[in-house]
Amino acid sequence: MKFHQMNWQQRLAAIETTANLEASEKDLFINNYSAINEQMVENYLTSFTLPEGILPNIVVNNQQYQVPMVTEEPSVIAAASNGARMINMGGGVKVTSTSREMLGQVLINEAHFTAVHELVNQQQTTLISIGNAAHPSMLQRGGGLKRITTRDLGDGFVSVDLHIDTQAAMGANVVNTISEAVANYLRGQNVGNIVMAILSNLATESLVTARVALPFKVLAKAGFNANDIAQRIVLANQFSQRDPYRATTENKGVMNGIDAVVMASGNDWRAISAGIHAFASREGQYRNLVTWTHDETTLYGEITVPLPVGVVGGSIGIVPLVKANHKILQVHSANELAAIIAAVGLAQNLSALRALVTSGIQAGHMQLQLKSLALAVGATIDEVPTLVNKLQQATHADMQTAQQLLTEMREK
Repeated sequence: MKFHQMNWQQRLAAIETTANLEASEKDLFINNYSAINEQMVENYLTSFTLPEGILPNIVVNNQQYQVPMVTEEPSVIAAASNGARMINMGGGVKVTSTSREMLGQVLINEAHFTAVHELVNQQQTTLISIGNAAHPSMLQRGGGLKRITTRDLGDGFVSVDLHIDTQAAMGANVVNTISEAVANYLRGQNVGNIVMAILSNLATESLVTARVALPFKVLAKAGFNANDIAQRIVLANQFSQRDPYRATTENKGVMNGIDAVVMASGNDWRAISAGIHAFASREGQYRNLVTWTHDETTLYGEITVPLPVGVVGGSIGIVPLVKANHKILQVHSANELAAIIAAVGLAQNLSALRALVTSGIQAGHMQLQLKSLALAVGATIDEVPTLVNKLQQATHADMQTAQQLLTEMREK
């Protein structure tokens, strides 16, 4: 019997044998079994869980939100909360968005661009009708295929771009269904070799811009001048505008916040990440996502990112915890959710840059890492606080030291 033909018990038994799992390890797979999750992926074995925490208060467009965040990395939620605290003191985040459309592509080679372009323009109405007929429910909700454009990719390669309003859904399946319907029609029009039809995750028609204006005083930190902090944040940000090595690290910090909320909301974090990183390279060089400037009294921050997230569809209506997270978020539209996500990314960046230009990133980061270090060397939940306290007083807080301290604790 092939692996995909086995039931769950048979798959687990097969893995237990080939991997020589111990009884305690097998129990991990059994205890995390989910009938719902078994229906969501192929060759299901168990459910892999990640920690979820709450950003307790961030003000976006004059409304307070509690934001669930899923991440395994210590300090991410703490940093987001710290950034949100400063932003809230400055009046919160103001967010605007463009029209919310996803892009489907019909990709053609051995094509003459002018001929394809003219055909699309002449038959625009017909093509839109064919696309919307493939997914009539989206059209009934006010969405669907809105317009079609063409791009010459060179050497006989052409992209026919379908601009599709997916309403409250992220809409990957909607876009693919409409794209394939249009592609099937174009195959009979002698426009070249139709290679494939598929959505693009570079959602340049679903851009969200979040802005903050922060009086210098909200940046205050013991031992540092608030004006100097603002100036140094701008200088630090200018490095990532010039250097892709620095930009990559800065954007990773932004994505710490964005990915964590996207995951908690049941959206496709891989698609969002791919689209955002591609957007960061749109000028031919990978650049940072956030821009910071200042005048004599105020620090200004701005982030623009593509965020084609949804509040219906996919795992959102299936996974009970995702549904509970949406209840915590209290969002009523995809645009509202996107606004929160962009705001969290901006808060994450503010907190990281402020730490970097003052006491450094490690002071706060390692404080939270010590719990993970204690667990990694085998400390029980009850032993963790004592071991963390000892590690804080140690000259070097590394694995060897933690193991030694734990051994000494148990001997006493």
